[in-house]
Amino acid sequence: MTRGPKDYRLSDQVGFNLRRANQRHVAIFARHVAGLTPTQFAVLARLYERGALSQNLLGRLTAMDSATIKGVVERLGTKGLVTTRQDTEDRRLRQVELTPAGRSLFETAHQGAMEARRETLEPLSAEEAALLEMLLAKLV
Repeated sequence: MTRGPKDYRLSDQVGFNLRRANQRHVAIFARHVAGLTPTQFAVLARLYERGALSQNLLGRLTAMDSATIKGVVERLGTKGLVTTRQDTEDRRLRQVELTPAGRSLFETAHQGAMEARRETLEPLSAEEAALLEMLLAKLV
């Protein structure tokens, strides 16, 4: 049976609910991690776990397009949290690396990010939270 426009309910749409869930998480994250956006934190986290990366690869590993990663890296650079340099082997690439201040901030902010994760998932049982995370990973 085909449903028509009269049967459409925005509150039943996956995209709408994913956006609302993301907005909720971003607000929770902001309460727990002062001074960093989720995208800035993601960059610090990837650099912390992987070490220096090309800006291009860093963008792919944090699910950001080239314009977005460029802006995030510039803002983190202005804060003294990352440095950039031209790649010695491929001059077209820029290498991005954590500064000691960036490493220290990530280690501190990590606790707040974990608390934001816990609070975001709080309405769910442990089993539901694990299932949600597994299903979201499957979607992306």
